[in-house]
Amino acid sequence: MALALPAVAGLALSGCAGAGGGGGGGGGGSKSINVLMVGNPQMVDIQKLTKDSFTKDTGITVNYTVLPENELRDKVTQDVATGAGQYDVATVGAYEVPIWAGNDWLHEVDSYADGDSSYDKADLLKPMVQSLSGEDGKLYGLPFYGESSFLMYRKDVLQKKGITMPERPTWQQVADIAAKVDGAEPGMKGICLRGLPGWGEMFAPLTTVVNTFGGTWFEKDWTPKVNAPEFKAATNFYVNLIKAHGEPGASQAGFTECLNALSQGKVAMWYDATSAAGSLEDPKVSKVAGKIGYVQAPVEKTKASGWLWTWAFVMPKTTKNADNASKFMLWATSKDYEKLVGDKLGWSRVPAGKRASTYEIPEYKKAAAAFGPQTLQAIEEANPEDPGVQPRPTVGVQFVDIPEFQDLGTKVSQDIAAAIAGRGTVDDALNKGQALAEDVAKKQTQ
Repeated sequence: MALALPAVAGLALSGCAGAGGGGGGGGGGSKSINVLMVGNPQMVDIQKLTKDSFTKDTGITVNYTVLPENELRDKVTQDVATGAGQYDVATVGAYEVPIWAGNDWLHEVDSYADGDSSYDKADLLKPMVQSLSGEDGKLYGLPFYGESSFLMYRKDVLQKKGITMPERPTWQQVADIAAKVDGAEPGMKGICLRGLPGWGEMFAPLTTVVNTFGGTWFEKDWTPKVNAPEFKAATNFYVNLIKAHGEPGASQAGFTECLNALSQGKVAMWYDATSAAGSLEDPKVSKVAGKIGYVQAPVEKTKASGWLWTWAFVMPKTTKNADNASKFMLWATSKDYEKLVGDKLGWSRVPAGKRASTYEIPEYKKAAAAFGPQTLQAIEEANPEDPGVQPRPTVGVQFVDIPEFQDLGTKVSQDIAAAIAGRGTVDDALNKGQALAEDVAKKQTQ
């Protein structure tokens, strides 16, 4: 997959390109919008449902472009930062929205949400609203679904081995269990962990491990700590666990590959996004529906360690179809859309984690009985302002909320992926990362 583009990273830092410029935005006329999305299961679902619901009701045709996470990040950053205006709507996350809003690259969407009485903006979960707001307090993205992270495991496999999973395991307990269940079934590995390079791929789970092991990317005063003992201990633990009991080809395995591995019975455990549970519990796509247990993110030195994320729809200022784009965004993030997914595709597939009301729907509560309460608990326990054992210079559990982190995290992850693949060492990777982080710190403190 493509990784961060240096030229684009420079634009992202400058904050001056593409602010409200022109550009083609619509692509297919006033009743057509172009939407760029990450290729996660929830986005596949909306593609299936759009024509016979949204387009039928509004006459607005939606042209979707769906890309893997790393490729999406490059494409959308390049489009928005350069003011190309190719897309009217895009999915980005809690990392990008505040930065891009500060660069004046995005339409505020508060006025659209407030102007639609049926939308019920007050129903949106507070952590999601906060993560998608600018410094002016306005919303610049509407959450499609929200998530934290937790540990997913095969209840039946552990039971056969006589293993009881703690409700809040330590990482050492997870490693011990992974060793015991490795090979429990033919071709089954103990655990799947992301090894695919990318600040939002590998480093989403790995940074939560760093946090709970006592490490951090930067201290409060921007002192970089990438090669500090705690960061090294966490990364070595993660890499060694993958090497000993992780999935084959781990250096190319991201969210999608691990989802497939667990759903097809190829691994016994997986630490990743809470949003994966809906797919795992859908018997149409998962061989392990009904066999998965869910517990809170593993910890070491912190009480909780789950991340906080939302994939949200945003509207670049370059769009010429703001009205139609806003109609799509409101529909895609509405209560009505959740009901549509539940009725048409199954209630476990609802893009949850963004609305309080979702967790009161009887059909959803039944379908999500195995994972719904754990998901809500993980989201509520996530603390972007204080995710580790020391004060931080910015908000963010699994990322540092500055534009430079996109390039920094991705470059360090490339070297760690090489270590996973046996082409380098963690110590070398983090020593190189420390030098990169020192350059970032100088810019922050000048």
